[in-house]
Formats: sequence, C-alpha cells, structure tokens
Amino acid sequence: MAVRARSTFACGGCANENMAVTPFGEKLRALRNERGVSQKDMAEAIGVSAAYLSALEHGRRGAPTWTLIQKIIGYFNVIWDDAEELAQLAETSHPRVKIDTSGLSPAATELANVLAENIQKLDEEELRRIIASIRAALRAGARKP
Repeated sequence: MAVRARSTFACGGCANENMAVTPFGEKLRALRNERGVSQKDMAEAIGVSAAYLSALEHGRRGAPTWTLIQKIIGYFNVIWDDAEELAQLAETSHPRVKIDTSGLSPAATELANVLAENIQKLDEEELRRIIASIRAALRAGARKP
C-alpha cells in the first residue's frame, strides 16, 4: 500500500510563517541571507533560473540533484561538516513523500497512514521529538548484531 504525504516546514524569518519549506530550502535561504546574496545572483552563478531556486527554497520542487548540491556547496564555499549537512538536508527534503509499505508489517502500514493523515496537526516541537525518536531507534537497531 502506498501512502502519500506532503512535507511542510515553517520558514523561520519568512514573511509568511505558514509557507511550505523543506529543511534544505530553509538552510539554503539562511545561507543566502547570511551572505547577502539575492536569488537572482545565486541562480545565475550556479546555472539555474531564479524561479527554480525560489521553488527549491519554498518546497515546490523536489530535492536537488547531487550535481546541483555540489555547485551550491562550491558557491558558498562550505566545507566538511557544513557540506555534509547540506547534502543530508537535501536527501531528506523531498516535498512529496511516497511510502510503499507493501511487504512490511501491519504496524509499518499503520505508522505510515497515521503520519500521512495527521502530520499537519503536529507542531514543530512534536515533529522534532518524533524525528529524534525514530533516529534513536534506527541507531539502536544498527548496533544490534
């Protein structure tokens, strides 16, 4: 069974706090603002349109390609941990998520459906707590022989 969910994140500092933004888009916008760079100038420098860059920042486009991520890393001259963080954020920033639970347990299907049906009802603190709990469970599972 496939479950579709839409990722939305509050954009800290945006004029419209309810604007849909991905973690990658939020970080990209922060980097641009910290360095005083316009979308138009950045887009031109990395070879995309300003409209595409805006859509990427606002969660209206899928995660960027590896090549584009590398151009962004180079553009901002970010190194090591910051570059890795940016790449990881891109991987977790698909604005439309499809979860295929066929072949998984009933509990996996239930989790996917409960999340898809109720994610918009959760506040940022609850979302972060759930994410941390899932990541902790994954780390614990990775340590098991």
